[in-house]
Amino acid sequence: MGKRRLHSFRAGFIGAGLALSACSTEPDNQKLAEVEAQHVRDAADAGRIFCALNGEQHFQLNCTLDRIASADGQLLMLGRADAGYRRFRITSDGRGVVTADGADEARVSLMDNGLIEVAVAQDRYRLPATVRR
Repeated sequence: MGKRRLHSFRAGFIGAGLALSACSTEPDNQKLAEVEAQHVRDAADAGRIFCALNGEQHFQLNCTLDRIASADGQLLMLGRADAGYRRFRITSDGRGVVTADGADEARVSLMDNGLIEVAVAQDRYRLPATVRR
């Protein structure tokens, strides 16, 4: 192979490499959402959940999850890092969960991949959910 042809081949190979690297730096948002959802489900199965307490912007895996059967139905007790807790009742009317005690109401937001975000006062929790259409 002549020098000119080799140089042309190298330039084309480097150009193709740069084009591929430019494309590969963009995140696949759907894949990221799926990975996050699986991480939330795995943590909840182990009794841990992601929460952002007292108005914090970022979620951390520092709250606990206990499921309790009661005469009124299934309850979730979400333990807080500051030794407090919140109790929620699982509903079958499409709302997801409601507060089981306390004056503050739960605001439930549907997220991607079978997750919900539950907000009460300045606290937010991410939970796996069975989403029905």
